[in-house]
Amino acid sequence: MTLLQLSEAHIIGAVISFLTAIFIVPGVIYFSEKKGLVDNPGGRKIHDHPVPRLGGVAVWLSTMLTFLFLVFLSYYPYGSLLSGILLGSSLMFLLGLIDDIYCLDAKFKLFIQLSIATIVYCLGIRIEDVYLPFGLSFHLGFLSWFVTTAWIVGVSNAVNFIDGIDGLAGSVISISAVTLGLVAAGTSVSGMVSPLIAFILAGAMLAFLTYNFHPAKIFMGDSGALFSGFLLATLSITGVMRTESVAMWVPVLVLAVPIVDITFASCRRILSGKSPFVADAAHIHHRLLNAGFSQNKTVLILAVASVIFGAIGVLCINVSIMKYFIYAMALAVVMLILNFQARK
Repeated sequence: MTLLQLSEAHIIGAVISFLTAIFIVPGVIYFSEKKGLVDNPGGRKIHDHPVPRLGGVAVWLSTMLTFLFLVFLSYYPYGSLLSGILLGSSLMFLLGLIDDIYCLDAKFKLFIQLSIATIVYCLGIRIEDVYLPFGLSFHLGFLSWFVTTAWIVGVSNAVNFIDGIDGLAGSVISISAVTLGLVAAGTSVSGMVSPLIAFILAGAMLAFLTYNFHPAKIFMGDSGALFSGFLLATLSITGVMRTESVAMWVPVLVLAVPIVDITFASCRRILSGKSPFVADAAHIHHRLLNAGFSQNKTVLILAVASVIFGAIGVLCINVSIMKYFIYAMALAVVMLILNFQARK
């Protein structure tokens, strides 16, 4: 059984990104309101007043600044595939930011996303082997590109799809990032890179959540959702999916909530004769709202589901990690409560 490979850099990274985002988010809110970069109510949207929509800027800035600061402190996570993770996530952030400002065509966005996924595939981030129960496995060969890009683009958009009510996407991203970070730290294939960036993302997202829970003061927008979704997808590849066992499927469990949502949404639209790119108001969170649950209760239900799937994933990798998973979830709740009180 592999021991948990956590270091002080992982903890420091999460704390610094949290504190950085706490101070950056209010500045982004002010800038967005001043420049009129807000999400106006209407249509399928459920908010009733204009809300700044550039929260992704704060998440991306906090993540990158924290990483650079750790490098300055000589915590540079030497390891392969780092350039693909940082470059690809920044390109995905830029795509989302342009979309938040100019509202790009869905098919054009998909083309750019596939291009970004292809770039990181060429940089070495790829799924090359698939492991099945009973010791079965097979090499993907030329199918590696298709599987890798489908996973990266699919998860990125799945996270974007669930960003429909206050606090939902941020909660799922935070839980998934912590879980993937712990799982990656509990394997022998990830090194320091995957868990470090996962914990940095979790810290930044937890800080963002203090401004994003209902009633939200800011939305993360496509820039934040695509950036975070891309990181979760690539970190799962570099941190877990290279494991030579069925444990490579753990990220599917960890990301079950957004994956199930985008799968049913796409199938529903296709079966009804609509394009899978056409947005609607029939996602899982919309159905819970229509069933009478408030926004906060809907977020709580799906967050608990995410925690349960994450816990199952942790157990599949290493039972001894479970106590750290519980500690991390408890600490995240305490941090959110304290910051809510401070915001009030």
